[in-house]
Formats: sequence, C-alpha cells, structure tokens
Amino acid sequence: MAQFDLIVIGAGPGGYVCAIRAAQLGLKVAVVEGRETLGGTCLNVGCIPSKALLHATHSLHEAEHNFAKMGLNVAAPTVDWAKMQAYKADVVGGNTKGIEFLFKKNKITWLKGWASIPAQGQVKVGDDLHEAKAIVIATGSEAASLPGVPVDEKVIVTSTGALSLDNPPKSMVVIGAGVIGLEMGSVYARLGAEVTVVEYLDAITPGMDGEIAKSFQKLLTRQGLKFVLGAAVQGAELTGSGAKVSYKLRKDDSEHAIEADVVLVATGRRPYTAGLGLEALGVEMLPRGQVKTDDHYRTSLPGLYAIGDAITGPMLAHKAEDEGIAVAEIIAGKVGHVNYDVIPGVVYTTPELASVGKTEEQLKEEGRAYKVGKFSFMGNARAKAVFQGDGMVKMIVDAATDRVLGCHIIGPAAGDMIHEICVAMEFGASAEDVARTCHAHPTYSEAVREAALACGDGAIHS
Repeated sequence: MAQFDLIVIGAGPGGYVCAIRAAQLGLKVAVVEGRETLGGTCLNVGCIPSKALLHATHSLHEAEHNFAKMGLNVAAPTVDWAKMQAYKADVVGGNTKGIEFLFKKNKITWLKGWASIPAQGQVKVGDDLHEAKAIVIATGSEAASLPGVPVDEKVIVTSTGALSLDNPPKSMVVIGAGVIGLEMGSVYARLGAEVTVVEYLDAITPGMDGEIAKSFQKLLTRQGLKFVLGAAVQGAELTGSGAKVSYKLRKDDSEHAIEADVVLVATGRRPYTAGLGLEALGVEMLPRGQVKTDDHYRTSLPGLYAIGDAITGPMLAHKAEDEGIAVAEIIAGKVGHVNYDVIPGVVYTTPELASVGKTEEQLKEEGRAYKVGKFSFMGNARAKAVFQGDGMVKMIVDAATDRVLGCHIIGPAAGDMIHEICVAMEFGASAEDVARTCHAHPTYSEAVREAALACGDGAIHS
C-alpha cells in the first residue's frame, strides 16, 4: 500500500495546480487521472482546443474581410478541416505534455486510472489501494443534459462533440447563450454556418451586466448569429439530414421548430463525482450535486477536501486553480485564500467580452450608490487601426469613495486588459488611481484609463 501526504483526484486545472503547489511545499503527492493525458476537460476538450479553433477561424475572417483593406492581395482562402483539426490536436498535445513534464519536475506520482474512496484516508485505483493524510476531490464537471434532447455527439452534440465534427455544418442550432454556446457558435459562423442561438432567458450571457449583454448581442448579430430569446426548448429529434429542435416562446406559449445539420447543447455543466463512493461514506452533498465544503474546502469527512467545479461557485478553470493553490497551502499548514469578489470571466469571441466585480443590476439590488464611466473603442486609435473599434469599457465605482467595484469590457484583448482592474480591485484602488496611472500609447489599455477618467471629470478622447 503506497502512502502519500496528499492524493489529488483529477488532473484538470484545479487538480494539477493543487498537486504542483503541494509538492513545492514539500508534500509527497500523487494525482489520480483516468484519461490518457493530463489537463482534464480544459486542456483536452474545453478551453484550449476551443481557443485554437477560435484563433484559426478569426484568422480566416481576417483573410476574407480585412486583408484587402490593408493591401494584402491574396487568393480567397479555403478551409482544410482535417488540417485545422490537426492544428488543434497539436495545441492540445503540447499543453498536456507540458503538464507531464511539470509532474516529473515536481516528483508527483501519476496514478493512472479512475479513483474511488473506500474509506477515510484511502484511495483505490484499479486493484491498488493507497493511503493519504489528505485527499482532494478535483473531478471537475460534465456537460449538463436537457430533457428530451438525446446527445449522440455526432448530430446532437455537447461542447466535446462540437470540437471534433466530421465536417463544418451548413447550419447549427445552439441551445444556450452562455460562454460555450457563443464561442462555438462564432467558430462555425465564421466557417460559413447559419447559426441560431436559442436561449431560455431574455438576454445572452446570463449574469453579465445588462447593458454590456445587449451591446454584445448586437455585435454578434452583425456577425451573422441569430438569436431566439425567451424560448423554452421542448425537445430535439434526429431527422434524415440533421436534427429538429422544438421550443415554446415564454411570452405567449407559441410553439416553434427549427432544423439544422447540427445541434449544440450548451446549457451549462454539472459536477462530476460519479464512482467516488461519496454517498457510502456519508459525505454531505448539496442539492445541485456539488460537494459541500466549509471556507477551508473541508468536506464533512475528516481529511477529505474538494475544489473547482465539484463545489459551489463559477465553473471556471482559473477559479479552480486558485482554489487548488489555496487548499494545498492549507493542507501544508499555511494560510490559503481566494477572493471570490475578484474572479474575472471572459468570452473569447471577437471582440472579446471580459468582466470582473459587480454589475449595475447587482448594485441596484443592493441599494448601493455608484457611478459609471464608459469609453468606446471607436475613440481608441490602436483598436481602429486593426478594425476592432466596436465595443466599450464600462467601469463602475462607489459614488462616495470612487473605489472600483466592477469593470466590463467588450473589445480587442478584453480578456487580458481586465486584469489591470483585477489588480486595482485587489488593492482597493479608486478610478482616479487608474486614471492617474500612465498607460502606453497606442494601446488598447488606454480605453480602460479613459473609462476611469469618465468616472471623474470626463474622458479625454470622447
């Protein structure tokens, strides 16, 4: 029976980061992973391969629409789908092999197989039993199903199937207007598909700032995506040429149907803890399938912890990574902490959408007085030079103290620019602090400074 200080179950962003941090702190660590490669859903069939396809199809869009404007006269591009898939696979392979290297570097044992927890302090992998002073559940999540929508990963697909279709479809219905649906919808729209997004709520990107969501929808509509909002999907069925989705409009209960070559079910994800044996151990669970934990990621079973998508909170790789570091430090006898008020969210379309902190809707509900500063990328020289003048920066600050409460960006490199505000919020900065910080010219980030100026006496370039 092998003995470890820590066994982590799952080698996704939360699990592998937890293992590396624990090893850095001197613990003897093992990670259980049943996939052939490390990295979990994110690296294998999620964040990383989708970004590869987004990059490839954005490059296609640039060649089709903007090259000639810059004097780059080339023949009309054609798509070699097999090569694009091979490029995606190379990107994934390079990243997963990188995790293997980090495991070897940090002397982390990879226990290949699927784990169960037969008793406190024990992990079983295949026929082998291992002991650990601490166990961390980092098993992630799986695509949520929808009643009456049978997934075959060929015609009716989740994000996993959508990444590896045999051929780009001519038409696609996306059920759900969240991050996954909009990103994959954008990929196939750029490849020529007619994409219709069907969403139960009356706005896209649920949870985002309302004004930003409306502006984002307008931009995506101009790119060719169609939206049916306030629609409750009743079911989907295969047809001879694809699938048909039936839905009811919530405003009047009228029934409708739409056919497409491919249907993508992008209605969110649910925690994946199957096979661990938590019920037999009496581990307390929450109604939506999450493992219940306290503020230090401890479950109801001594020595057993849980992080990432398996517990409450946003299902984001970087949230899981932060929790992985925090719980590793706690197990090693140090102080681990995650600031859940400063976790950014990004949609990697073009333009990107990035958000951190409070929305206007949240502050109104709290009854908190606030100010808003906005700046359009049409006033940003760098953005206009690269045909990305659409979008804006919206900063929200406390009316009395000027402290930054949130920021929402639609624009080029929004997912990178948002971190300036994350740092500002971590240090309790004011909009004036951001406005008085010199920003290089010409950069996209100047738009953030202008939005901060707009919270005071006014932006310079608008």
